Amino acid sequence: MRPTQILRSGGDAPLGKYNKYVGYWGEFGGRPQKGIITYGLSPNRQNPFAGAAHDAIFNTWRRASAQVLYIAPPFIAAYYLMNWATERNEYLNSKAGRAEFGGEAE
Repeated sequence: MRPTQILRSGGDAPLGKYNKYVGYWGEFGGRPQKGIITYGLSPNRQNPFAGAAHDAIFNTWRRASAQVLYIAPPFIAAYYLMNWATERNEYLNSKAGRAEFGGEAE
């Protein structure tokens, strides 16, 4: 069942179990809840970038140093493998390599 335009516009028409319109989203008409503590800070008292550069440097270092043993060994192995493959290719395509293997594919 769809509410009428009066009910959606915030009128005081009967609605629901208690025959009372409860208000817009977030403005329900009941009593305030107990035990909820909220804190606020004025916008002119806030410093959102306080310590951001310092934290960025040291947090980045901490996180990168924790991951270096997972990242560095595969990159080092890949570098040495590519270096070996490049040197082997250059040797096989050189005069000495062609003379040694005589046009055979290895």
